Amino acid sequence: MTDGTTDRSTGTADNRTAGPGPAGPRVGAILPAGGGTHAGQAGNTVEELIAQTRRAAGAGLSSVWFTQLFDHDAITLAALAGREAPGIEVGTSVVPLHPRHPLLLAAQAQTAQAATGGRFTLGVGLGVRELLEPAYGIPFPPPIRHLREALTVLRQALAGERPRLAGRTVTALPSLPTEVPGGSGVPVLVAAMGPQAVRAAGELADGILPFLAGPRTLSGRIVPAVLRAAREAGRPAPRIAVAVPAVVSDEPGIVRDLAAAHLAPYAAVPSYRRVLDDEGVAHPVELALIGDEIAVAAGLRRYFDAGATDVLLLQSGIRCARERLRTWHLAATHT
Repeated sequence: MTDGTTDRSTGTADNRTAGPGPAGPRVGAILPAGGGTHAGQAGNTVEELIAQTRRAAGAGLSSVWFTQLFDHDAITLAALAGREAPGIEVGTSVVPLHPRHPLLLAAQAQTAQAATGGRFTLGVGLGVRELLEPAYGIPFPPPIRHLREALTVLRQALAGERPRLAGRTVTALPSLPTEVPGGSGVPVLVAAMGPQAVRAAGELADGILPFLAGPRTLSGRIVPAVLRAAREAGRPAPRIAVAVPAVVSDEPGIVRDLAAAHLAPYAAVPSYRRVLDDEGVAHPVELALIGDEIAVAAGLRRYFDAGATDVLLLQSGIRCARERLRTWHLAATHT
């Protein structure tokens, strides 16, 4: 292993090619990205998403991020995909903190970091109460308190320490070590958009993963707030990886109708409704970048101008795999 591109890396420094440090705008993709990866379409979800990861790397994207709902396990997928596609960063966008214990998340994240040779980033979020509480039958905790306590334990465990916290929502008092050799240095990003969550992320995490936060909301509120919180906490400048629906297509009207149907439920979720109102848009599809190469490239530039360090493309294959690959190539060559 001499060039950092050998397959199935097992954790040496040669393969630590990604993470929050490199300068310059970067574009990644959130997977699944359409094209036969949803329930009932793919013969084998894992094989299909590994194939999409390889295609994303081949198109020149810097990272891929796996969603977490109630089906596949995002951290496991990231570990597998990272070993099969050397050189590309892999992460989660995002794993809900509730009802997962942060010690379990830290163990999984360090294992994925070791498996990928240091190319894993853990993206977490509070999750949506209306989805999680009835699904698991476990009461949803006070959100900001839980976020702060979970991040505190995650930071300690990911640093190889033995956490000592008896909080209101999290108790973490392990009697055995939490360190995974080869798994150090996991960055943690938070799906934060509200003022309190952004402040907590700036103080306790390595960055944020906002979704449906438009350029005006980013530059006017979210980016200054997270930068200020990190600076006051004595932490490095945070990574700001913004998830944006984007599709390059010759038939934007058809694609926009599909995207509108997929995005509509977010308008009823309070946290997303607030950020949409901040941007002055009624429907989430108004933030989607759908059109030809010129239109989508201009939209991407607006997000970088607003302070994003990364743009993560979402739903690029909502209609077909050809448009997904076209979008990925465009994004990789215009940043």
